[in-house]
Amino acid sequence: MILWLWLCWGFSTSTGQPDSELMARYLEEELMADYSIMEQVARRVPRQAKFLQRLETRPRMSEFTVKSTIISRYAFTTVSCTMVNSGSEAREGVFEMQIPAAAFISNFTMIIGNKTYYGEVTGKEKKHSSEDKAKHKKPPSPMDGRENGYETFKASVFIPRKMQAKFLLHYEELLQRRLGKYEYMVSIRPQQLVGRLRVEVNILENSGIVSLEVPPLRNSKHKGNGKVEGDVSPPPSTVVGHTKTLAKVTFNPSVVEQTRIARNGILGDFIIRYDVNRELSVGDVQILNGYFVHYFAPIDLPPLPKNVVFVLDSSASMVGTKLKQTKEALFTILQDLRPEDHFNIVGFSNRIKVWQQDRLVPVTPNNIRDAKKYIHTMSPTGGTNINSALQTGAKLLNDYIAQNDVDARSVSLIIFLTDGRPTVGETQSSKILSDTKAAIRDKFCLFTIGIGNDVDHKLLERMALENCGMTRHFQEDEDAGSHLKGFYDEIGTPLLSDIRIDYSEDNVEQVTQNFFPNYFNGSEIVIAGKLINRTSDSLHVEVTASNSKKYILLKTDVAIDLPSRNDIRGVPGLEDGKGDKNYIERAWSYLTIKELLNSRLKTDDNQEKEYLTEKAKSMALAYNFVTPFTVLKMREAGLHSEPPQEELISPSTDGIGEKLQSLQGHRAPPGIRRQQDKQRIRISKTSADGDPHFIIDFPSGKFSVCFNIDGEPGDILRLVSDHKESGVTVNGQLIGAPAPPNGHKKHRTYFSTITILSNKPERSYLEITPKRIILDDGERLLLSCHRSATVRSRSLEVSIFANSNITVTIRDTISFVILIHHYKKPAPYQRNHLGFYISNSKGLSSDSHGLLGQFLNHEVKLLQESLNTSHQQVGQNQTEALKPNPTNTLKVKGRLVPVVWKQRRIYNGQQEVDCWFAKNNAEKLIDGSYKDYLASHPFDTGTSFGTINSL
Repeated sequence: MILWLWLCWGFSTSTGQPDSELMARYLEEELMADYSIMEQVARRVPRQAKFLQRLETRPRMSEFTVKSTIISRYAFTTVSCTMVNSGSEAREGVFEMQIPAAAFISNFTMIIGNKTYYGEVTGKEKKHSSEDKAKHKKPPSPMDGRENGYETFKASVFIPRKMQAKFLLHYEELLQRRLGKYEYMVSIRPQQLVGRLRVEVNILENSGIVSLEVPPLRNSKHKGNGKVEGDVSPPPSTVVGHTKTLAKVTFNPSVVEQTRIARNGILGDFIIRYDVNRELSVGDVQILNGYFVHYFAPIDLPPLPKNVVFVLDSSASMVGTKLKQTKEALFTILQDLRPEDHFNIVGFSNRIKVWQQDRLVPVTPNNIRDAKKYIHTMSPTGGTNINSALQTGAKLLNDYIAQNDVDARSVSLIIFLTDGRPTVGETQSSKILSDTKAAIRDKFCLFTIGIGNDVDHKLLERMALENCGMTRHFQEDEDAGSHLKGFYDEIGTPLLSDIRIDYSEDNVEQVTQNFFPNYFNGSEIVIAGKLINRTSDSLHVEVTASNSKKYILLKTDVAIDLPSRNDIRGVPGLEDGKGDKNYIERAWSYLTIKELLNSRLKTDDNQEKEYLTEKAKSMALAYNFVTPFTVLKMREAGLHSEPPQEELISPSTDGIGEKLQSLQGHRAPPGIRRQQDKQRIRISKTSADGDPHFIIDFPSGKFSVCFNIDGEPGDILRLVSDHKESGVTVNGQLIGAPAPPNGHKKHRTYFSTITILSNKPERSYLEITPKRIILDDGERLLLSCHRSATVRSRSLEVSIFANSNITVTIRDTISFVILIHHYKKPAPYQRNHLGFYISNSKGLSSDSHGLLGQFLNHEVKLLQESLNTSHQQVGQNQTEALKPNPTNTLKVKGRLVPVVWKQRRIYNGQQEVDCWFAKNNAEKLIDGSYKDYLASHPFDTGTSFGTINSL
């Protein structure tokens, strides 16, 4: 798959909004700052001996990341998983991921040590020899274990000792609208606690996003209609933010939060639901580069009358909870029927039991009461006669339609529920299918529900497909009642019937299904196709349908040249190649393949079946989709037959840093080396240190300016803000201490934490305290300030001089030095703290800001105050002569700032600096006021003066 699929948006970084990942990481480290606490957590989480033993014998998962981009309901998802084998011998690592059954896998990659293995989608061979089967033992498979609505992708590989393996899985899907919401689901089941677990979902909907919600995590026992009492709070560590058309949702639980959810690492399904703005018209037609997709979901229409027959399995296998839940769901469904509806109930086992013989009854209070009594008396017994039950239900509807003056615009349907296979009467699936189709005769639709593992999924699916319905399958341990009610809610309110959507015949080709028997409230009709007439300026669209009052005809002409609306190149967060892919073309190919697979399932003609198979296979290969007729093969043969030759990681990292091996799963990467003899770097005077005291050095003017900031404990000061240009932000958090005796201040403040963020060319951050450093540039590392070391990545270098200072170099053009102030026996008014110094600012732009950053590329003039208040500019050679005068004036961006002469000590008191001091929290010296430089959290990357992120 092309790289843009797994380069998801940097939404917050491009819009000046806070990075929720860094915020969550900060909160995690606040919980786990002390190493002893970390060790205790690591020991306490796995309590059982068997679990400990299993952890020791399998590779540890250090990272599990899901990144998804949803563009106009079409979702691109990338799953990244890193496993580390810290053992003394090669071990098998198994990567498992549940993906939606409706999704197509589009790529898979494994990186084992320094070797990369790419997945290749090829046509599935009809037959495999025994040699081939042995050769391809345990291939990556998307069909290994199927659950309700999910398929489990599984791949295994031997990981050499002291090495790691990384798995990258890409899949795509078109989100379906149900009950008025699109639902995006990602399975979070790593089966162990993960040091770095993150889900990031970015959504772009040009129509406008409404009703965005993130419900609690859902486990397999509570899948259903999503309506659970109290279902309102997002999972812990979830951050949600959105504008009119863009949204970003992140889920970033710490190890402690994961433990509280599930100690075995099976957290559940992370779900996002949302809808888009829509109106009663032809719908939303999007066109891009020769392809179109049409979303039709009208609102505010009166419901159509419906004629419904419930056909319910009451065989012996339904005994207990299943039948009880089904009855309770039916009680609720009966209450939801409308006065204009008609209904009947058929129960079946060996025998067929009809509540009201030969008729459908209207919805009245007495009929609803009697129907509940009948349902209550149903008891489980006997076998399963599916064929006769469906024949009876179909005859009831056919007779009712023929014998009564049924409104032509009403909707007739059968809802069929079973938990087993046919055991009584006709048991051949092919005969049941043909009998059912002959009985229904395209007059109404059949909707099927299967419960448990004994049900014939293919039979129910094909019955629904052949008779314009839908099917659902639920696990036996799930709530059958909520599923039945949820499924009924999807189809219980028909708004339109006989919907046909046509386009200019000379403009389009290869259009997907464009006739639909019914449109239900809360659903959506989706059509896609190719444009053949590129010279035309517009696409003519006609929608014909009927509702309860009249026939509807909607017409419009949609402009074909819409690059500004549907071309997503240039959208914030999609700069890294995402916009180069035609998401509308992908949606068209997705829908076309799905329809080919459904058509193949419905036909009994072998020749037609072969034609549909080859056509689906050809399109799947063209778009790199894994389907029932294509398979994912790795380019290297024999990956799983023998363990790869072991390789050692070098250079050695013994003794470098404090690594949270058990929790974070992070081994110091290559490139870390001991740095015992590194000399202190020469740094400038421009700094923020001590209480804190700020100094700005102006070498060209041969003078310095200083000021104090009297902040409050907990304040976070924006020191350097150049996020838009160089991508660099520096924030410092204050800690409080009592004021010295007889002091004029009510308290002292010091920098307890310095946070440095950089998002170019790739995102990374540093969080520095007097004790430890957290470095995250995709691989997370914790280092101690008590040991000298140097860590290098592609654009970042961190050099630690033990217990003294840390030098941070970004792209060789920006350097910061952080001094470490430790007190062996601190006084009550002293705290261990940090000092921040700017060593090299060449890489910062002229637009950089912050308390220090705003002065790096702007000159400040020093004026001499005369008795008649006139001002005379002071030359460079006059600076020394001004020293005796205790007061002067600075000219800063047109502002006159009174200053006084002072002396300050920097570098741990080793150097004395003469400076002009601006009083009152640098009033008039800095742009705005001190409070304008307060960040909302340590990872706030406000992009301009007075701007604070809000996402």
